[in-house]
Amino acid sequence: MRSGFIAVIGKANAGKSTLVNVLVGEKISIVSPKPQTTRDAVLGILTEEDCQLVFVDTPGIYKSGTYLSDVMMKTTETAAKGVDLIMFVHDGHAGVSDGDVALMKKYAASGIPMIVAYTKTDIMPKENIVSDAKKLYDGGITCDVYPVSARKGTNIQKLKRALAALMPEGEKVIAEDIVSDKSEKFMLAEIMREKILLKFDKEVPHGIAVVINKFGRMENGVFEVNLDIICEKASHKAILIGRQGAAIKEASAFARRDMEKFLGGKVFLTTYVKVKEDWRDKPGLVKDYGYTIKKD
Repeated sequence: MRSGFIAVIGKANAGKSTLVNVLVGEKISIVSPKPQTTRDAVLGILTEEDCQLVFVDTPGIYKSGTYLSDVMMKTTETAAKGVDLIMFVHDGHAGVSDGDVALMKKYAASGIPMIVAYTKTDIMPKENIVSDAKKLYDGGITCDVYPVSARKGTNIQKLKRALAALMPEGEKVIAEDIVSDKSEKFMLAEIMREKILLKFDKEVPHGIAVVINKFGRMENGVFEVNLDIICEKASHKAILIGRQGAAIKEASAFARRDMEKFLGGKVFLTTYVKVKEDWRDKPGLVKDYGYTIKKD
């Protein structure tokens, strides 16, 4: 039996959360085309007969200049310590720059074993894979590189076997029926945030938080979810609500369907949109909305 912790590190939009979801076989982290969709370290746990892989999905490395982004980067740096392996996820479709090599070398120099998952191979010329691998090797990246496509499932099993082989021998570190460390309330809030990011894309910037006010099961067996959607500007609130409330109703309907799938039952969802100016730069509000700097 082999088991251990794997820090999933990489730039924003490299495909970290999508890859973890595919490896675990469950939706652990939300995904969207926006940078820094993942804001907290989320454990995704894969337990098989001969191994247990505990993935620590982290916020993407990204500079945006807010207090919240500082919290997120600290979360990523903390997650890269005290693990058995670093899986650096690189967007192969974007090519390989000198900055990419320097970033990989930073984590490779930590003393923790590392491999590179080179993602999105389904949407790029295959000949680029070989040239990029050479560029990494010539730049001093000597760890194994695995070209994969999470969307197509290409080389996922090969990557999984490689990760398991690099884990130390030992018993399971987490009960085998657990697939994530996050609570139901956390996941419900993330589902709502994902649907907003997907629906509004560039219309509403990153400054969205979701706060669950009430969550429970009523006598008739229906789950009641009452939540606030926090945005930073009155103009964003108007976009989120839409004409006669049409936009928020549509986003809520999408979210409710995923919530029902996640909870395995009917959901009665109530949503409110509130404005908190520049909340991402206010430490008190950042903490209130569930984002805190993790201690090393």
